[in-house]
Amino acid sequence: MKIRKSAEDYLEMILMLREQKGIVRSIDIATALSVTKPSVSFAMKQLRENGYILMDENNFITLTESGQEIAQRIYDRHQTLTRLLIRLGVSPAQAREDACKIEHDISSETFEAIRKHEAQRSPAQDGAPDGPGA
Repeated sequence: MKIRKSAEDYLEMILMLREQKGIVRSIDIATALSVTKPSVSFAMKQLRENGYILMDENNFITLTESGQEIAQRIYDRHQTLTRLLIRLGVSPAQAREDACKIEHDISSETFEAIRKHEAQRSPAQDGAPDGPGA
């Protein structure tokens, strides 16, 4: 099943917020993505109905196994593409923004080729920082 880019962004943000805060609430997502609470509520309803998230009695949000898989895939793509763009000379802020656009549309074949290329190079090869925030 094809998932929308916006849904992938929400799932990725849930993953990131869980890593940062331990728990995730709708208001945290709204703040992090600079969207309205009603927009997040609508998105969470869709994600819950499609089996990507669960919400407990305290409205804390957790990823299901399928939601976790999608979120991790998008997050990995984002990190890898950001590092590559930074090494190519793109500013960190622009690299993160562009990686967010590319991560949804790049084919699995192309991404795997990029990942293999990145795994074969050492950080010292080009003297570029080795991280999205570096």
